[in-house]
Amino acid sequence: MYVKLNFVAQLWGRYNVSNPGTTVSGESAPETLDVGIRRLRLVLSGQLTPRVFVFVQFGQNSFSYLSPRKTGAFFHDATADFAVVPKALSLGLGLNGWDGPSRYANSSVASILALDTPLFQEATNDVNDQQVRRLGVYAKGKLGKVDYRVSLGKPFVTQTAAPPPDPISPHSTYSTLNPKAIIHGYLMYQFLDPESNTSASTAGSYLGKKRVFNIGAGLVYQAKGVWHTTLAGDTVSQAIRLFAVDVFYDAPLNAATGTAITIYGGYYRYDFGPGYLKNEGVMNPADGTRTGAASFNGPGNSYPLVGTGNILYAQAAYLGKQGLLGEYGTLQPYASVQWARYDRLADPMCLANIGVNWLIYGNHSKFTVNYENRPIFMAQPTGAIEAASRRGEYVLQYQVAF
Repeated sequence: MYVKLNFVAQLWGRYNVSNPGTTVSGESAPETLDVGIRRLRLVLSGQLTPRVFVFVQFGQNSFSYLSPRKTGAFFHDATADFAVVPKALSLGLGLNGWDGPSRYANSSVASILALDTPLFQEATNDVNDQQVRRLGVYAKGKLGKVDYRVSLGKPFVTQTAAPPPDPISPHSTYSTLNPKAIIHGYLMYQFLDPESNTSASTAGSYLGKKRVFNIGAGLVYQAKGVWHTTLAGDTVSQAIRLFAVDVFYDAPLNAATGTAITIYGGYYRYDFGPGYLKNEGVMNPADGTRTGAASFNGPGNSYPLVGTGNILYAQAAYLGKQGLLGEYGTLQPYASVQWARYDRLADPMCLANIGVNWLIYGNHSKFTVNYENRPIFMAQPTGAIEAASRRGEYVLQYQVAF
């Protein structure tokens, strides 16, 4: 039995080449340079009895010079669960993130492999949930080599989202009616070392400490979660249906030197209704666009993140030998790519990241240098939304975690 406190801070310095027509406070901003707090978290957790576990997480995301002041910190998690059958079945409730449909629907913040999580996997983030958490009940456990999680929750009303969903139109958007229950499920077959499922988040890399090979599959379903209008002006409600399959491999290459490799990939089928598409930029460094000059992406670093369609994603990293830099640790170069065929867009959406982690003391103290290259989409007179150019963003991150 135990009670422990953990802390994570991720601090960014960033240079971004802005999307066309970007403005900040009404002034043209073809590029931006800023510093921000990407994540700041305090976690209190405890195994209070052999069968009772509690987990509370508090913090803030994406605090920048454009953020409202003195309003941002909030509870991410507040849960308690009871082991009905130790290891095989635990039941819990509260504000939780036992999510599907994929591995990184809820990532372990301290062990993210690249600069940031594959954000498209947090598919409903802050629209009908609170940072991919919602109030509800969940079940989790391990049956042999199968690790599973299932949750049933009451989504938040979308009117309280910031920003709220787009008004109803022929392109599907989130419904503002009384929300139906949402079901999340994800299971993985763990061929090699088992992973912990004490908390809901999943690791990005074990830095050669484990030999893990998993194949996973999951789903998300919410009846009447989205709606759109027909040509006749009728309102049509439909379910949110998300499905994914993925694979994760993380293992040492040379036990003597400490080198290791991490590979993750998956296929994702998202159905939010006809034409649904959400543009988003992480901790967006801009707040507006000039009329007639803007791209379809919107301001700053936004791009088409999530939509109805098919997505492929892959990331890989190589961990250098321990002591590569002497007492200053080692390096872990990585790369990732998201390729999506969203129904709303005439061309594929391809987002690429490349970078390196400087692991001074593992994930407890590390720097990350990352370059992200994103597509710029423009609406054509024909109504087609086509890829027209590309822009980039450079980030230096320092992470401290204990």
